[in-house]
Amino acid sequence: MSSTRNRIAGYAFASPWLVGLVLLYLFPFAASLYWSFCRYDLINPPQWIGGENYARIAEEIATGTGFGQALWNTAYYAAVSVPLSILLGITLAVPLSLPVRGQAIFRTLFFLPSVIPVVAASILWMWLLDPTDGIVNYGLSSVGLGQPKWLESPGNVFAAFWQTGSFAPGSKDALVLMSLWGVGNFMVIYLAALGDVPKSLYEAAQLDGAGPLRRFVHITLPMLTPIIFFNLVMGLIQSVQAFTQIYIVSEGRGSPAGSTMMISLQLFLSAFQHLDMGYASAIAWLLFVLLLAATLLLFRTSHRWVYYGG
Repeated sequence: MSSTRNRIAGYAFASPWLVGLVLLYLFPFAASLYWSFCRYDLINPPQWIGGENYARIAEEIATGTGFGQALWNTAYYAAVSVPLSILLGITLAVPLSLPVRGQAIFRTLFFLPSVIPVVAASILWMWLLDPTDGIVNYGLSSVGLGQPKWLESPGNVFAAFWQTGSFAPGSKDALVLMSLWGVGNFMVIYLAALGDVPKSLYEAAQLDGAGPLRRFVHITLPMLTPIIFFNLVMGLIQSVQAFTQIYIVSEGRGSPAGSTMMISLQLFLSAFQHLDMGYASAIAWLLFVLLLAATLLLFRTSHRWVYYGG
């Protein structure tokens, strides 16, 4: 009797979480899967249409319009911003791990941008990247790199360099630059990992004649690979889910010329502006499958380059 009473008491204490799990996670999860096979405008009841929403998405991918354009924009943003965030995080963490005067001040200064509200940071970057009055273009023009259009150009720096050999970053490059603003959270994780690297490894390598560069390549980097792997997975998910700064700088339209129309923004506009919840649910599920496949691929290949000291 006492065991039954304890079990009931346990379920009673866990009931707020269980109710939240069912109402806020499991039910929307199942409902969105059903809606992805329906025509649903949030006003009239869902109407079953089978795989028409997914066929529409496949056609848009083939033609490079709609979801196809959003998929390309998102892939570019993730492929550029995530590696740069990892590289910059390590570049900042290594010197900040050295015992120098004012170490805590420098760590705070580099971490501070990552806790600034996204809306405030986005407005600040719109001012910094202004083509005529922005500080960034002032600095670039002073070294002979011209005045890029940034948020007013639909191109990207790689295409411009390939076609004309010039430095002409566009709107997606501006979003990448804005994402590097919050690299302080990655830096803190790397700092914690650097503190766990055994000093005996550096001492042994130094006795064998290894210089600072070889110690970094053969000791520091291998010991950081678990953290790099973690930040790679998390950075990939965060880059695909990025929304607020994209909505602000593109004025909620993905401008200019759809170059900032990411999957997250297209999903939001399809659901709450066009009231096409069935199509938006199909986008959400396809995004879930793509993220799951990318994450599984990273885990399957991690044994080739991730080293765990234990």
